[in-house]
This record gives sequence, C-alpha cells and structure tokens, in this order.
Amino acid sequence: MTVENAEPPVLDGRTLRNVMSNFCTGVTVITAHDGESPLGFTCQSLVSVSLDPPLLSFCPAKTSTSWPKLRETGTLCINVLAHDQQDMCSAFARGGTDKFLGVEWDAAGNGAPALSGALARIEATVEQEHDAGDHTIVVARITDLNVLRHDGPLLFYRGGFGRFDA
Repeated sequence: MTVENAEPPVLDGRTLRNVMSNFCTGVTVITAHDGESPLGFTCQSLVSVSLDPPLLSFCPAKTSTSWPKLRETGTLCINVLAHDQQDMCSAFARGGTDKFLGVEWDAAGNGAPALSGALARIEATVEQEHDAGDHTIVVARITDLNVLRHDGPLLFYRGGFGRFDA
C-alpha cells in the first residue's frame, strides 16, 4: 500500500536517541597539539570512508569547544580506546577541565598526542568539513596507523560502556 502526499513523521530527539543507542560504537579520543599544549575530545562517530585514498570520518558537535582548536592544527591522532580506558573516555568528554591531567602520552609521528594504553592509533590530516545539522562531518586522510593491543575495545551501547571479546 502506498500513500501519496503523506507527510513524513515528526521525529523527536529523545526517540531518535533511544533508537540509535541500539547501535554499538567504539570509542576514540581525537587529539592534536597546537605547539603549546595538547588538545583532545572523546568521539564515538569514527568511520572508515575509503581505502584508496585512505580516508576516515568523524562528527564533532557544533557546540564543541575543543574541535575548533584541533581543526586549526590540521594534524590529528585518533586513539582507539581499549576496554579498560573508560576513565580516559570520561575525562576527555568533559569540557572546561585539564583533560590531560594524569594522562600518559607521547608524540605520534605527526606530533599529536598518542595516548598510552590505546588499542590502536591512527594519524590523519584534515581534508574536508561538511555541515550536518548540529554536527560537522570531518573527512581526514590517514597518514599512519597501527594496532597496539589485542585485548578488546571500549564500546558504547544504550548509554553505557562495555567490551567485546573475540
């Protein structure tokens, strides 16, 4: 049965959030260094976009105060968090704090902070940004990457954290 000229349903934010929370995501901390201090924020919207050229994408909120500072550097390190890094995830999700307080890190090859204990690390440069409602879609070119651990990612599902054991 088809309905012509039917108005699409109005979707409220709460319903959208409830339904989308059924999609499990990994958790990352995206970092950069502005030459004076390390910068970073928690992000769970990371996705591989292309193998040739090697591209990834993520979507910071337009309300983010961290993303504009990271954008200016142009070089990023995407730190894929391991199952035992929930505290790190929470620390980098809070604004107005010293997110790197007590966090061990080294400079990645591109100078961005590579967080100790991460499951994997992806270095990238910002290529494009696209407007997307209350978020920005960032496309970045992967310049280097490696797996550092093999014991399971930190996952976000229905508002809580968990792990996956293969």
